[in-house]
Amino acid sequence: MGASKSEFFSEQQNELASLFKAISHPARVAIIEYLLKVDSCICGDIVNELPLAQPTVSQHLKELKNVGIIKGNIEGTAICYCLNPETMKKLENYFSGISKELKTKCC
Repeated sequence: MGASKSEFFSEQQNELASLFKAISHPARVAIIEYLLKVDSCICGDIVNELPLAQPTVSQHLKELKNVGIIKGNIEGTAICYCLNPETMKKLENYFSGISKELKTKCC
C-alpha cells in the first residue's frame, strides 16, 4: 500500500482494501458477474463474452486471482476459473454488517 501507511490499519481493513481495489475495474466486475452465471469457465469463454483482447482478460484474471477472488484449476492445456466462495463470504459478511448498522442508524 506504500504511502497509505497500511501498517496503521488492521489486517482485515488492509485485506478488504486489496479486494476492493481488485474489484474496482469494470472489466473485473464483468468477469465476476460472468463467473456467477456460468459457475466456472476457461479464459477463452470470458474473452468471447467481453469486448477485450485475450491478454487484457488474462491480466484481469491474474489480478482477481492474486487477491483470492477467483481460483483457477488446470484442466489439460487450459485453466478453468471459478469464484472463491471463502472470499465471496468475506465480502458478503462485510457488506451485511454495514447493512445491519445502517438499519439502526438515522441520518
